[in-house]
Amino acid sequence: MSLKIRLARGGTKKRPFYQIVVADARSPRDGRFIEKLGTFNPLLEKTAENRVVLDTERAKHWLSHGAQPTDRVLRFLDAAGLVKREARNNPSKGEPGTKAKERAEEKAAKAAAAAEGAAE
Repeated sequence: MSLKIRLARGGTKKRPFYQIVVADARSPRDGRFIEKLGTFNPLLEKTAENRVVLDTERAKHWLSHGAQPTDRVLRFLDAAGLVKREARNNPSKGEPGTKAKERAEEKAAKAAAAAEGAAE
């Protein structure tokens, strides 16, 4: 059985509140879970003490049993000092797409032609 440490959503519409749970990877997001490890309240300020509440001893236990944390939970575990999260880098994300590149080339060609016409 593959285990995940993930967030289970609670709260009302537009007022999210999450529980940090250990669950079977095949179970639904808000469905059955094995154990509740803590809570996450994204509506609180980032500096608030009770924004993330986590039972670190139980998290260590489940990590030693092979539970895989999701990316968001991995951030919480890194902040608690349990695991090391490597920074991700996607330099191609900021590049424009092919259509935008084509439009930029056309615009540059038009500007060059206009500059030639003004020079004559």
